[in-house]
Amino acid sequence: MDYEQLVEGHKSRTCIISVEQYEDGTYGNIRVVAANKLLRDDADMIFHHPFVPDSPYYYCLPQDKNFEDFMYRCACLGKPLHTYVHVEHMGLWVNMFLLPVESDRENVGYCLYSCDISPYADSEQQASLAADTATKALEVSIKLGNANKENIQQIFDELIEDMREMCGADICGILVSDFNGKRYASFCKAMSPENSIHHADICNDTTFLDIADTFDSAIGGSSCLIVKDENDMKWLQSVNPEWHSMLVEFNVKSVILFPLKHNDETVGYLWALNFNTEDTVRIKETLELTTYFIASEIANYKLMKQLEYLGSIDILTACKNRNAMNNAVEDIVNGKNKLSEPYAVGFFDLNGLKRVNDEKGHGAGDRLLRTASAILNSVFYDCDIYRAGGDEFMLIAKGMDENALKERVAQLYEKSAIDADFNFAVGYCIVQNGEDIRTAMRIADENMYINKKEYYEKHPELKYR
Repeated sequence: MDYEQLVEGHKSRTCIISVEQYEDGTYGNIRVVAANKLLRDDADMIFHHPFVPDSPYYYCLPQDKNFEDFMYRCACLGKPLHTYVHVEHMGLWVNMFLLPVESDRENVGYCLYSCDISPYADSEQQASLAADTATKALEVSIKLGNANKENIQQIFDELIEDMREMCGADICGILVSDFNGKRYASFCKAMSPENSIHHADICNDTTFLDIADTFDSAIGGSSCLIVKDENDMKWLQSVNPEWHSMLVEFNVKSVILFPLKHNDETVGYLWALNFNTEDTVRIKETLELTTYFIASEIANYKLMKQLEYLGSIDILTACKNRNAMNNAVEDIVNGKNKLSEPYAVGFFDLNGLKRVNDEKGHGAGDRLLRTASAILNSVFYDCDIYRAGGDEFMLIAKGMDENALKERVAQLYEKSAIDADFNFAVGYCIVQNGEDIRTAMRIADENMYINKKEYYEKHPELKYR
C-alpha cells in the first residue's frame, strides 16, 4: 500500500502508524511509517526531529502512555477511535481520529492517525463525543448545579457512587488538596458491596494520602493515569515503586486517576481502583469530560471554605475572631451545639499592651499579641480560643472542671513569666448547673477585671505606662 499517497490526501495533520504486537497481548515499537507535510513540519519545529519514515512515534507526536494504548487498540485490535483531549505539557487541545488500516505484516498492526490542534477548548468538539458520554456529563452538570453549602457533601457522595458504577470499580473517590495545594484529604468515596481490596479504608490511609503528592509525576503531563493490567503495573513500579508496592499489598489490580484541574491548578484527584478494564476507552472518555465540571465545583467548594475560614479567623493571631465567637455562643444558646457539663468560659486580657504600643511601637504590640495567642494555644491546646477584640481573648473549654482549669491557668502564668512585658489578667466561670453561657461570660469578664485591678494595685507604676 502506498502510505505516502494516502496521507498526503488529508488536509489535517495525518500519518500512518505501525504497532508491533506480541503474543501475550502487549505491544512493542510504535513507529510513524509515513506523514503528510503538516505533521512533518511539526516534527521539525516542535519535536526538533527532521521526519524520517519508520521513526519512533515520539519524534513527531507527543509521547504519552494513554496515547500508546489508543494506537494499540486501533492498529492491533481493529477498533476505530475518536477522542478530544488536552495535552497539558504542550498546552494544546487535540481532536484525534484513529482508523485501522489493513496490514500485510505478521504481528504488526497499522492505523491512520489524523488530528486538529488548538490552544483553546472547543465546546462543540466536547459535545460531539459519544451520546452516552455526553449524557453522563449532562447528568453530572445538573447534579452539581443543585449543590449548595448545606447539601454539597451529599451531592458529592451520590456523584462518586455514580462514577464508581460507571467505572465498574471496587472503590472510587475524590481527594482534595488544602488551600496551599500541598496536602490531600479524602473528600468523598464509594465502595462496591463486593469490594475485593484488602484495605477498605484505603482512601484515609496516611500512606495513600502521602503518595498523592507524587501523582502528578506519575501522570507525567498526560490527561490521566490508567493502569489496566500486569504490564502497566510493571511500568508503574518503574516510575513510582512506593505507590506500586502499596497497591500490590492492598490487592489492587487496576487504577484510573484523573487530576481535577481548574485554571491550571490541581485542586484534587478523582480515582478508581479495580475498574472494568474491558471498558477503558469509554470510561476514559467519560471522565475526561465530566472531571471538568467536577473540578470547577471542587474549586468553588474550596473557595467557599477558604472564605469561611478567613471570615472566622483573626489574621494577626490566627485565633478564631469575634464573629466566630458570636456564632459559637449563638449555637450554644439555641441548642444547636449542646455542651456537656462541666465546661469553662474564660477571658484573658493582655496587661500592658498600650504601654508596649506607646513605648516600642505597634509592631512590637502586634508581636506581643501573636506571642499571647501562641501561649494560649499551647496551654489550652484542646479548647476553642477567640480574639474577642483588642487585647482580649475568650475561651470555651469543653469538659473542663475548676481544678483542671486552675492547673492550666498556672501553666499559663508560668509560660508568661518569661517576658517582663507579658502578663495576663484572667477571669473564668465554670458552667455545671445549666447556667446560660451568656451569664457565664458576664461573670468571667467581671472576674477578669477584678484580676486586672489586683495586678495594677500590686504594680501601680505600670498602670498608666
